[in-house]
Formats: sequence, structure tokens, C-alpha cells
Amino acid sequence: MPPIKAVLFDLDDTLWPIVPVIMRAERLLFDWLREHAPAVAASYSIEEMRARRVALMKAEPRYAINLAALRHAVLSEVFVACGENAASVDTAMDIFNTARNQVKPYPDVHPVLSSLCRRVALGSVSNGVADLGAIGMSHYFSASIAAHQFGSAKPDPAIFRAACDALRVDPAEAVYVGDDPLLDVEGAQKAGLRGVWLRRADLPLRSMPGHLQPDAVCGSLHDLDEWLGGHIMVAPDA
Repeated sequence: MPPIKAVLFDLDDTLWPIVPVIMRAERLLFDWLREHAPAVAASYSIEEMRARRVALMKAEPRYAINLAALRHAVLSEVFVACGENAASVDTAMDIFNTARNQVKPYPDVHPVLSSLCRRVALGSVSNGVADLGAIGMSHYFSASIAAHQFGSAKPDPAIFRAACDALRVDPAEAVYVGDDPLLDVEGAQKAGLRGVWLRRADLPLRSMPGHLQPDAVCGSLHDLDEWLGGHIMVAPDA
């Protein structure tokens, strides 16, 4: 196998846990609704709006690659249904998005990314809507591709190959790291990258489907860094 010139990462549940972030963002949004759109808050609970998003995504699969647009659509729908000013939906989304980007990275993230970005090109490929600039992590990555901007989502091989193109590496020279066996490991491998399964202990236990064989299984980014040590291309003057 060629030496590794680039490492690409999933974001949610790979660099930070996402469930507590979304739960907090939804609570803050609901608090805002109570004050600024009381008819909506009185008519729809957090759970009911979540169910409406699930139903809308099933009816219109295009929303699967743009969860922000999905949330905006449902808020617009319930604002109109309740006679609230739909022009306020953008402000409501700002409340949610600000909180959604207030993530708490895992303890290994900053140390390992800080080290890796000095040795190899880093990129990210995500189906989510995290803003790495707002989070304060964009400086680690030379390329970041999100499904809602690209137009297709993992496990589509095209999104992985686009990230490799942006980093000017061949897929065979790149590794992708993520928590989801199908979206991340299988998706990356079908695109020609090596796929590493990051299996963090705090996340719900997932099993690797029998037809898949990750290139590595790591419990932390420190484990990943150790594995990469024997695979990263070393510059001639290093």
C-alpha cells in the first residue's frame, strides 16, 4: 500500500459527542420559542417537532443531506400553522446553530490533530452541519467538505474522492477515520481510501458487519496516531 499523505475525519461522534450538543441546542431553541413564538411552544413539544422532521425527511429524502434545511422547513411549517411570524424562523435557527457549534471535543482531539497537521494533510468529510470555523478547529484542516454543500452524502464514494482531490492526493494515499461502519469505513473503502473505525467507549456499542474489514480499529485518536506512525509518508528532509 502507498504511504499515507492525508488523513480525513468524520466530525460528529468522532471528534466530539453530538447527542448532548443537539439536546442542549434544542432546549435553548425551545426556551427562545416560549418567549418569542409562544403559540409554537404551546402547540409543539421538542419531541413533536422531532417527529415532524423524521416524517418530512421520509417524504422528501433530499432533506437527508441537509439537516439544517430540514429543521428550518419544519419550523417554518409550525410557525405558519400557529399564526406566528415566519420571518422569525431565521432568528430561531441562529439560536439553534450557535448552540449546535458549542461542542466539547474529546480530550485527545486537540493534541492529536495539532501533531498530525504538522506531519500530514488533514481534511474532514461530514454529513452534518458543524461549522469548524465557529467551533475553532478549522485551522487543522486543509479541506472540509459537508454533504449539504457538496450535494451528496456519505457513503457516496464521490464525496470522499472530492476531499482527496481538494487535498491533491490519490484515494490510495488517504485514510478516513469515523465512528460509523457503513457510512465511514465502507464508504471510504469503496472510494479507494483506507477506512479506520474509531470505536469510542462512550458511544453506543456498534458491531462491524461481517462483510467489512476495517484497515484499523482504534479506541482513541492516540491509538490512531500510533497506527499512523508506520504508514505516514515522511518528507525527504525530515
